[in-house]
Amino acid sequence: MAIAALPLLLVAVFFLACSVATHALPGAPEPAAAAASVADYNALLSFRSLVRGDPSRALASWTSSAHNGSAPAPCQWRGVSCGTRGRRRGRVVALDLPGLGLLGTLTPALANLTHLRRLHLPGNRLQGALPPELGRLRELNHLNLSDNAIGGRLPPSLSRCRRLKTVLLHTNKLQGHIPPELFGSLRSLEVLNLGQNRLTGGIPSGIGGLVNLKLLVLEFNNLTGDIPWQVGSLASLVCLGLASNQLSGSIPASLGNLSALTALTAFSNRLSGSIPSSLQGLSSLSTLHLEDNSLGGTIPSWLGNLSSLASLNLQSNGFVGRIPESIGNLGLLEAVSFAENKLVGKIPDAIGNLHALAELYLNNNELEGPLPLSVFNLSSLEMLNIQHNNLTGGFPLDMGDTMTSLQSFLVSDNQFHGVIPPSLCNASMLQMVQTVNNFLSGTIPQCLGARQEMPSVVNFAGNQLEATNDAEWGFLASLTNCSNMILVDVSDNKLQGVLPKSIGNLSTQMEFLGIASNSIAGTITESVGNFINLDELHMENNLLQGTIPASLGKLTKLNRLSLSNNNLSGSIPVALGNLTKLTTLLLSTNALSGAIPSALSNCPLEQLDLSYNNLSGPTPKELFLISSLSSTMYLAHNSLTGTLPSEVGNLRNLGELDLSDNMISGKIPTNIGECRSLQYLNLSGNHLDGTIPLSLGQLRGLLVLDLSRNNLSGSIPEFLGTMKGLASLNLSSNDFEGEVPEDGIFLNATATSVMGNNALCGGIPQLKLKMCSSPTKRRISSKLLMIIAAGAGILLVILSAMFVLCKRGRLRRAKPQITLPNDKYIRVSYAELAKATDGFTSENLIGVGSFGAVYKGRMEISGQQVVVAVKVLNLQHAGASRSFDAECEALRCIRHRNLVKVITVCSSINSQGGDFKALVFEFLPNGNLDQWLHKHIEEDDEPKMLDVIERLQIAIHVASALDYLHHQKPFPIVHCDLKPSNIILDNDMVAHVGDFGLARFLHDGHNDKSETPTSSRTAIRGTIGYVAPGEHNSTLNY
Repeated sequence: MAIAALPLLLVAVFFLACSVATHALPGAPEPAAAAASVADYNALLSFRSLVRGDPSRALASWTSSAHNGSAPAPCQWRGVSCGTRGRRRGRVVALDLPGLGLLGTLTPALANLTHLRRLHLPGNRLQGALPPELGRLRELNHLNLSDNAIGGRLPPSLSRCRRLKTVLLHTNKLQGHIPPELFGSLRSLEVLNLGQNRLTGGIPSGIGGLVNLKLLVLEFNNLTGDIPWQVGSLASLVCLGLASNQLSGSIPASLGNLSALTALTAFSNRLSGSIPSSLQGLSSLSTLHLEDNSLGGTIPSWLGNLSSLASLNLQSNGFVGRIPESIGNLGLLEAVSFAENKLVGKIPDAIGNLHALAELYLNNNELEGPLPLSVFNLSSLEMLNIQHNNLTGGFPLDMGDTMTSLQSFLVSDNQFHGVIPPSLCNASMLQMVQTVNNFLSGTIPQCLGARQEMPSVVNFAGNQLEATNDAEWGFLASLTNCSNMILVDVSDNKLQGVLPKSIGNLSTQMEFLGIASNSIAGTITESVGNFINLDELHMENNLLQGTIPASLGKLTKLNRLSLSNNNLSGSIPVALGNLTKLTTLLLSTNALSGAIPSALSNCPLEQLDLSYNNLSGPTPKELFLISSLSSTMYLAHNSLTGTLPSEVGNLRNLGELDLSDNMISGKIPTNIGECRSLQYLNLSGNHLDGTIPLSLGQLRGLLVLDLSRNNLSGSIPEFLGTMKGLASLNLSSNDFEGEVPEDGIFLNATATSVMGNNALCGGIPQLKLKMCSSPTKRRISSKLLMIIAAGAGILLVILSAMFVLCKRGRLRRAKPQITLPNDKYIRVSYAELAKATDGFTSENLIGVGSFGAVYKGRMEISGQQVVVAVKVLNLQHAGASRSFDAECEALRCIRHRNLVKVITVCSSINSQGGDFKALVFEFLPNGNLDQWLHKHIEEDDEPKMLDVIERLQIAIHVASALDYLHHQKPFPIVHCDLKPSNIILDNDMVAHVGDFGLARFLHDGHNDKSETPTSSRTAIRGTIGYVAPGEHNSTLNY
């Protein structure tokens, strides 16, 4: 957004900093002065020796031959001025070499010019650091080294130059902090400009000591922290520039004390809060720029009291509420922007009182109602941008006669209706008109451009404009007068009839041409090839006929070509291969025929769509060598033959590949697994044979796979059931045989289709396949019987051993102690768990419970990397240690397929020397039941839904676990905190009950022996909402 410049700021810089002092011509020096000038002579020669480039030969006169006997040679050198009286007689007092392109570094010997009062070297190519020795120039009052490439830090020694009034070091490469010493000593300083450098740190609070400062510019650096309130004590300050830093906090109220201030710019920072009301006293303020911050609240009505205000910019903040009517009081206002806020309500009529207004930006808000008629009477208005609001109504028919200065008319994305006023043709300064996405109707004025040579952008897309005959298409012919035209877009309207040949006479400067989504007939003229600067050509969704002109091959700057959904015929021109900048080629849904030109491989395509045509012949292998293809490659619904080239493996960045409904034969290339970015693969409706290559299992990001209606055979690979992201699988109408897997996507009948494969069997019932043959069933049954028999024997031994262990544990229950046999649990230390979880970082945090947190980790167990869940107890929480003991006691003597499997425990010391207790469980990837039931999902995840069968299975799993705990142990174990978040689901949606921190054993009259028999309990076990109804009866004594 180009809002008005800061005229007063520039005037101040020019007046205060850039004036050239007048120096008298040198006279005859006395002997002592001549002798002293030798030091000056040597200092200047040192300066010249470090100048490596002098394109204008400005220093050519700096030689001893310039001495004429009446004065020392330096006083005659270009840019050197000497004193004429007193102790300065014959001594160098000024060095002025601005804008000469001198390349070199500053010599420390400049400090030997002890009478130097003015060092003025802006606009050169000086490099290196500022010599600290410059601090010895005690008489220096003007220092201007701006617009160079000076780096390093600001030397604190400059604080010794106490006569300095002007310091201009902007537009360099200075870095580091601003030395606080500068603000403590330079009491005479009037101008300080350190803008456009790389300074960091905060603004020193000592800045309040520069009592004579009139101009302070620190903009375009990397300064941080708050704006010091001490800035408000600079009573003489006229201009304050703090823009484009990283300043934060609020705007100090003390700035209201700067009664002389004319310009305040603090845009592009991180300021927050509201605009302080103290600023309403700045009656001299002409420029207020606070855009691109985080300011909020309402726009203050007292802004209307700043009668000198000429430029006001509050864009890109968080202001709410309405635009105050008092804005209409600012009679001198030339530019105002309230864009990109959250303003509501109507645009006040009072804006029509701003007769000096040239720029008005109200875009990207939530304004409503009609645009006040008074705005259309602003004859000085050049820019009107009200895009992206909810404005309604129409435009006055005479607006072009009253808005005589209008250059940009931007009203897109509103709800305007009515016609485009023909009087707009009378706005002779008009350069840009955009009315996109409104409800404008009627015809486009035929005179637009006839009396104007300046329009460069005409965008009427997304309206209800009409053209049915040559007369109504006349606007195109008139626009051919606009030699600077770069964009014409009339897409998404109701244009009909034949496309005029005059479209080819538009300016050769055209960069964007759009006529898409109309009902335009006719042919594409060869003269479109004249648009040699064209970047995008959109003619899709029309009724165009004929062939694609070969002249399009001349558009060497073309980036996007879209001709889809027309009636184009003939072949694809080979000349399109000349478009070496073309990234998008969309020719789908036409009647194109012939072979696909291999020359297209010369284009750096990212998106290619040739689907729904009559293309024939083999698919050129060169297409699969376009490494830039990253979005889509659609060749579906053609008559392509031959095999799928093995070069398909080169499309490593491609997201979607569709070759469906062709006549491609042969096998699926094994190297298709190299297309690691594929999310959509459709090869259906071809003549492919053979088996599904195992390499397809490498496409871990695949979401949709369609291989239907081919001649594929063999069994369905099991890896398809392990592809977690796969959301749609179609293998129908092939020759697959054998049993259908029953995992992963094969458990979802709505996402899987295998019909039309007569030799398939098994699978989930919803697939309605025949049962697998009886030999297979008998074979499986035999195996099952053997497994069950062996398992029953092992289970009997384990139960006996566990019974003995638990009996022994009862004898030691009075003194809880955790004993883990070495042959059952691995030993693990705190350091190993910290490493496994990356130091228990928040990225690995799975959940937080009553007594601790659970982290995801990766450990090496028996030589294999295993994903685990590590529950770390918060020992600061009352009852955490007892929870740890109870959970270990419960888990050590139970084992069931529907209980969470414990791998090991750790009771150790953490890195801070404190107690550390943790349990390590098997990691179950499908989260807990609470997430599935109540949709507690991550922001970018798909919603998790359970069908009736899954819910029933989970209920059975949980009931099996409770039955085991209550009835199949030597003594019952009561979980005491059973709730959905403690039911964890594995890969196959099998439920596992976990978190036994509140569990208790019931025996000997159902007393809880995990506690002292005589103990009492006043707190309820479990979670509110899931506590057993009778629990409160047992909370007193048991």
